Amino acid sequence: MSRPIIAILRGISPSEAAPAALSLLDAGIDRIEVPLNSPDPLESIREMAVAVGDRALIGAGTVLTVAQVEQVAEAGGKLVVSPNCVPEVIRATKAHGMESWPGIFTPTEAFAALEAGADGLKLFPGNMAGPDGLKALRAVLPPNTEVFAVGGAGPENFKTWLAAGADGFGIGSALYTPGMDAGDIFARASRIVQAYDAAAS
Repeated sequence: MSRPIIAILRGISPSEAAPAALSLLDAGIDRIEVPLNSPDPLESIREMAVAVGDRALIGAGTVLTVAQVEQVAEAGGKLVVSPNCVPEVIRATKAHGMESWPGIFTPTEAFAALEAGADGLKLFPGNMAGPDGLKALRAVLPPNTEVFAVGGAGPENFKTWLAAGADGFGIGSALYTPGMDAGDIFARASRIVQAYDAAAS
C-alpha cells in the first residue's frame, strides 16, 4: 500500500543509500528524495534506483536549476522536489518524464507552478503557513490539486493537517538524520507510517 509520504534523506551518503531505500520500502514508504546538498547525491539516487527498480519513486530534493534536473534524470531519478517555484525547472522536469513537486507558499506561486505543469505542490515551510494557511489556500486551488505539507508536519499533527486539506507529507529529520543505520530508519519509518494510517483512518 502506497502512502502519500516523501522521505527526505538529507545528508545520506552513497554507501548508505540502497539499504536505506530498502528499509523505507519495507516500512511502507515508497517515495524518497535525496536533497542535492547531500554528499554525492546523484550517486545515492543512482544506487537507490538500481536497488528498488520500479517499486519506489526515487529522486532529488533542493533542485534549483534546469541543469540539475538533467543530472537527476541521468542518474535515474523520477522525482524532482524544490524549495521554490521556478517554472523553467518544472517544465524541464516534465520534459524528462519525471514528477515535479515545487515548493510554494502563496496562491501566486501555487498557480504559477500548476500552470507550468507541476504534478503536486509542496507547501513550504509548512510550520510558517500552518494548517490555517493551507485551509485558506485550499479555498482557491483547483479541487484536484495535491498539496504536501513539508516542515512542521509530522506524526504528532498529521490529523490536523489532513483536516485542513493536506494530501500528504514530506518528512525529513523526524525520519532520518545522517549516520542512522538501516534498522533505525526502518523503526522510525514504521512509526511514521502507523501514525499516518491512524490519522487517515
